[in-house]
Amino acid sequence: MLLNVFQKSLDWNLTWHTENPDFTKCFQNTVLVWVPCIYLWVCFPIYFLYLRRHDRGYIQMSHLNKAKTALGLLLWIICWADLFYSFWERSQNVFRPPVFVISPTVLGITMLLATFLIQFERMKGVQSSGVMLIFWFTALLCATIIFRSKILHALKLGPEVDVFRYVTFYSYFVLVLIQLILSCFPERPPLFSETVNDSNPCPESSASFLSKITFWWITGLMIQGYRRPLEAKDLWSLNKDDTSGEVVQGLAKYWEKECANTNKQAIKMVYSPKKQTKSSNSNGDVTEEVEALIVKPSQRNSAPSLLKVLYKTFGPYFLMSFLFKACHDLMMFSGPEILKLLINFVNDKDAPNWQGYLYTGLLFACACLQTLILHQYFHICFVTGMRLKTAVIGAVYRKALVITNSARKTSTVGEIVNLMSVDAQRFMDLTTYINMIWSAPLQVILALYLLWQNLGPSVLAGVAVMILLVPVNAVMAMKTKTYQVAHMKSKDNRIKLMNEILNGIKVLKLYAWELAFKEKVLGIRQEELKVLKKSVALSTFAVYVLVDKNNVLDAQKAFVSLALFNILRFPLNILPMVISSMVQASVSLERLRLFLSHEELDPDSIIRGSIKDAEGSIIVKNATFSWSRNDPPSLNDINFTVPEGSLIAIVGQVGCGKSSLLSALLGEMDKREGYVAVKGSVAYVPQQAWIQNAALKDNIIFGREMKESQYKRVIEACALLPDIEILPSGDRTEIGEKGVNLSGGQKQRVSLARAVYCNTDVYLFDDPLSAVDAHVGKHIFDKVIGPKGILKNKTRILVTHGVSYLPLMDRIIVMTDGKISEMGSYQELLKQDGAFAEFLRTYANADQDVENGDANSPTVKEGKPMENGVLANEATGKPILRQLSNSSTYSGETRKSLNQTSTTELQKAPAEKNAWKLTEADTAKTGRVKAIVYWEYMKSIGLLISFLSIFLFMCNHIAALASNYWLSLWTDDPVINGTQQHTHVRLGVYGALGMSQGIAVFGYSMAVSIGGIFASRHLHIDLLHNVLRSPMSFFERTPSGNLVNRFSKEIDTIDSVIPQIIKMFMGSLFNVIGACIIILLATPIAAIVIPPLGLVYFFVQRFYVATSRQLKRLESVSRSPVYSHFNETLLGVSVIRAFEEQTRFKLQSDLKVDENQKAYFPSIVANRWLAVRLECVGNCIVLFAALFAVIARHSLSPGLVGLSVSYSLQVTTYLNWLVRMTSELETNIVAVERVQEYSEMEKEAPWCIEQTAPPNSWPHEGQVEFRGYGLRYREDLDLVLKNINVTIKGGEKVGIVGRTGAGKSSLTLGLFRINESAEGEIIIDGVNVAKIGLHDLRFKITIIPQDPVLFSGSLRMNLDPFDKYSDEEIWTSLELAHLKNFVSSLPDKLNHECSEGGENLSVGQRQLVCLARALLRKSKILVLDEATAAVDLETDDLIQSTIRTQFEDCTVLTIAHRLNTIMDYERVIVLDKGEIVECDSPANLLQKKGIFYSMAKDSGLV
Repeated sequence: MLLNVFQKSLDWNLTWHTENPDFTKCFQNTVLVWVPCIYLWVCFPIYFLYLRRHDRGYIQMSHLNKAKTALGLLLWIICWADLFYSFWERSQNVFRPPVFVISPTVLGITMLLATFLIQFERMKGVQSSGVMLIFWFTALLCATIIFRSKILHALKLGPEVDVFRYVTFYSYFVLVLIQLILSCFPERPPLFSETVNDSNPCPESSASFLSKITFWWITGLMIQGYRRPLEAKDLWSLNKDDTSGEVVQGLAKYWEKECANTNKQAIKMVYSPKKQTKSSNSNGDVTEEVEALIVKPSQRNSAPSLLKVLYKTFGPYFLMSFLFKACHDLMMFSGPEILKLLINFVNDKDAPNWQGYLYTGLLFACACLQTLILHQYFHICFVTGMRLKTAVIGAVYRKALVITNSARKTSTVGEIVNLMSVDAQRFMDLTTYINMIWSAPLQVILALYLLWQNLGPSVLAGVAVMILLVPVNAVMAMKTKTYQVAHMKSKDNRIKLMNEILNGIKVLKLYAWELAFKEKVLGIRQEELKVLKKSVALSTFAVYVLVDKNNVLDAQKAFVSLALFNILRFPLNILPMVISSMVQASVSLERLRLFLSHEELDPDSIIRGSIKDAEGSIIVKNATFSWSRNDPPSLNDINFTVPEGSLIAIVGQVGCGKSSLLSALLGEMDKREGYVAVKGSVAYVPQQAWIQNAALKDNIIFGREMKESQYKRVIEACALLPDIEILPSGDRTEIGEKGVNLSGGQKQRVSLARAVYCNTDVYLFDDPLSAVDAHVGKHIFDKVIGPKGILKNKTRILVTHGVSYLPLMDRIIVMTDGKISEMGSYQELLKQDGAFAEFLRTYANADQDVENGDANSPTVKEGKPMENGVLANEATGKPILRQLSNSSTYSGETRKSLNQTSTTELQKAPAEKNAWKLTEADTAKTGRVKAIVYWEYMKSIGLLISFLSIFLFMCNHIAALASNYWLSLWTDDPVINGTQQHTHVRLGVYGALGMSQGIAVFGYSMAVSIGGIFASRHLHIDLLHNVLRSPMSFFERTPSGNLVNRFSKEIDTIDSVIPQIIKMFMGSLFNVIGACIIILLATPIAAIVIPPLGLVYFFVQRFYVATSRQLKRLESVSRSPVYSHFNETLLGVSVIRAFEEQTRFKLQSDLKVDENQKAYFPSIVANRWLAVRLECVGNCIVLFAALFAVIARHSLSPGLVGLSVSYSLQVTTYLNWLVRMTSELETNIVAVERVQEYSEMEKEAPWCIEQTAPPNSWPHEGQVEFRGYGLRYREDLDLVLKNINVTIKGGEKVGIVGRTGAGKSSLTLGLFRINESAEGEIIIDGVNVAKIGLHDLRFKITIIPQDPVLFSGSLRMNLDPFDKYSDEEIWTSLELAHLKNFVSSLPDKLNHECSEGGENLSVGQRQLVCLARALLRKSKILVLDEATAAVDLETDDLIQSTIRTQFEDCTVLTIAHRLNTIMDYERVIVLDKGEIVECDSPANLLQKKGIFYSMAKDSGLV
């Protein structure tokens, strides 16, 4: 019906072929009135439902709202006035057509609907409505046409007009205009919305519709960012829908459902036969058949599909983006179509001028609309991408808290961190491209259809080429996928290795192993780059082919086709990108799915909570445990009951399963059979203290509420008061990552205090007393653990090697090889005269303190806390006294000095506010990226390649311009007898230009990609070298998260992102320049417009980059804490689970992710803001190109008009890309800047100095001489050691003792030049050690450090990373270290894989491995730092005897806590406050009754 009306109501002579166009009356009264009405009624049902679903709260009536409603009612009254007027006319016998009744009725009802919507939106909390705005706009547009027509009529007809209808129409027009203006303003926020109580809410939710579509609402932030660099406090809070809390919940919910569904199917399969066995009747077999049939189909999809889950969670948003994208794609083709009309118009000299202006206007309007729609689409995509990343990180974090230990082994820390950084990023990148999968083919098909219309069958040649290319592309995609998987694998390995190097850096330095590990990392990196090279070669080939086929297509006559080809070129170029992006994402998807499907700990294997009428607080019956499902059980058939409130000791040799038993009680192991119940809440103190990077106080309170009195009691009982006094800001002092600025003993006591403060029912202590001094141990036992301690009414299980505590225990459990061999009280076990009695007899003499009942050190030494394999502090052990004695010395120190090496680092700081900040957060640089960074990057590519690729780019674009210009000349060739002359010449030149273009493209793609690989190789080697050359103090100050961030994210950017961006940047730059040149050639008058537009463009760009770059940096900086916190959680996961603090940690992680997204969100919006502004500039170029073409149409040839307009149509796209790429380049080159950052850091002394290198046989005697030696940790600090003068003869055995903080460890650090001397010198066999290279020195002396550190790799690699020794030598050293039996029992012997940090060996075994290392190196000088702390007494004896026999002719320096180990040494040096106070043989010193005597007395040796 409408169509009929339409055709009848149009009169072409009146409307088109005239200088002054107009519509017929009928058309005005029907179509123009009905269009807005139809729009609103179509939108209404969908919009109504949407509002019902999304209620944002209630908005109070405001003046704005009252005004809108009143106007709506007025409009309704006007329409009905018209209607009644028509009825009145009828009664006066003036018969009008029915339209005069129908139109006002329809319009009136529509106005009522609009008024209803205004109120309904207010009830549902909509602050600004797009639907209504578009309605009023359409109504106004239609009314404007009628308005113009009515005025023309009035001028023509004079007095004969229908006055009443004119008046109603004019008032209608004015009211609609006011409504439109009013609906541009937003309402006030709804009551009770989050924004009310938010200090810095995101302005998006309260912005008006216009502000939203043009991204005007971010302008405030942009201005702020332009005036001064942005800081974290300027960023808005996230919208509620984007926060982790909302997003992760959704994903987790769907994932659980999906897992449940697939598990249901899986379970069906497992149980099917069982059901059948019950029914033993005749049709039993039938049942089984049926079962099998039901089960079969579900077998295939038994793996839960992550894709489905992501689709369910984020699908709805994608649907929106789908609609926007489809609109945009269809509109893209309006450009060429209008261009066709424009060229016809230029050809047709008789056409009225207004048509040209109409086309120009249409072109401009279409382009602007396209811009707005496209960026709404991008905005949705990016926000979805951001949510997706949040969800992935949240899901990975939550999973990491519950996976079993066996699963932890398969996913290393490096891998999990990569899942969070690289893989989550891949998803984010994909969301922006994913729609191209359907949109690109759609664009191609549409373009081909239109080309077919233009050119006919000759298009088919092009189509054929394209169809042929599809399989080629598919093959490439498959290859790329395999390369991608390999690349990710090497990347994981590299990050994992880096993680370990950073964790064990101290050991690397002491052993001078940096080079061996550097080689290992570079080996992996080499693999990674090889894969990259292959994929580069592939992609370059693809580019070449793709470009070439455009050349096959291009030789056609007409610019419409050229414009269409330009449209075609984009999807075709982007398709390979999308495909590779999809490939990468599918690899990531699989990795994520695997990780999220790992088996989880079974929370019900241990019954926790209040058990009714149980006979004890811990009950274990016939229980067997293993570390994972497929391992042999490590604890067999365990039976015991612990009565409430009793104190139990677990004793046994190294590796007999003491710690495993505690893990089993915590539910960390896999229970094979039996029954385990633990009554009430649990607190756990692990053998290696886990300390968070937080204030000391927060470490102890651990998320519980603060109770002053209880807190003080705990601190005192755990002997932490003296330590707190020494720390720079007391208990508010920030503790570094893994507790670097605490000594081992302090960490252990903080860990203990945490457990005691939590005040739970059951306490599990895994040998906390080994890391502390004898008298501190005694203090802690008396005040906390023992029968008179704070915990006397709680159930306590203590793993210990301290014989002296055993008589005080209620019961003792003796373990051997994973079984309980004996159990009973101290007296009962002595009576039984079994293994335990034997054990006691051996040791009662070794430590006579048993008689004194004095808790003494020799016994009390196991497992020095080793911070996850990091040698944390040499001076563990006995912190307190040391510090007390020393606190005076360190008062001047400030916070940076983190020298953990001895507890000296706990100095007082001048009263600065943040005195206790010790780790340096990742800092954001400000200001522009300096040109030098680009220059550095070019240098690392190689200048030859850099300039070559720029030259090739130029060639390519000159060829392209020339070929198109040639084409325009060709189109203007006169047609003679229906054909053109010179066709062959034209075609030949055109073809040649096309070919040269192809060659240039191929050349520059290769050059850039190869250059990129050179650059990233070069930069990575530099970074690695610089980091390894940094002194120890650098690693103490820098959180490992920062370093890992550099090695994963930034290197990944340099590898795969920057070269791509450079290619696109150069491409768009030359395209823009080219387009401007062409427009200027065709219409020289455009020279007036292009420079001002260029200026506008430039200013907008600079304005934007200031903000965008800073946002990117803030985002980079806030990313590090996410990883640091994650790393920390992984290390302490068993503690977190034991204390049941998972929820709090999840919240913390979410907060950190949100902080990161807070910086990311404005940066995407800023991108959109910029793009909308710039495309408007681009659209202006189109406008002017077309306008000037219309104005000068009598002097221009159609060929040139076509050329100029088709190029201007491209300009917007290219400008858009250019700015995106400029900012991308700036923001990504930051990666180079951050990698370069470390090259300016201070370095250690050189590793080797040729001139002064000592002879190979040095040191031949091993004589060490300190002459006036002094040492300080930093320039501005006091001396830690002063005037040390002592000569140690070759082959002498010397013990070094002293209270905590006396400077014992500092002495060894000085000897190894971990810290350079402040005064005096150390001479070894006549060579001043300060004059030779560090490696020359460190290779020649051996240390057995306090914390045994192993790296993941074979056992062999751990003993001998340089492969210097034969297998026989290694076996001998293992035999001497008493490890031979253990290693021979391993399935892989020397190739036994150690896990990260050596987790799969017990602490004692690791200590023995370190001894074996020393035995292998067999150097003349051996330093033992507290090396036997972590082993039981039996092994300790073995080690001491080995050292006596094997190192008979070597100089041995031993730092000892157990004095009985050095009683037979030739000399003992006693240090106090950094000076030597006594130095003589042990016997003489005892007679002097000085400091040594008092220490011996404390140990019960005298």
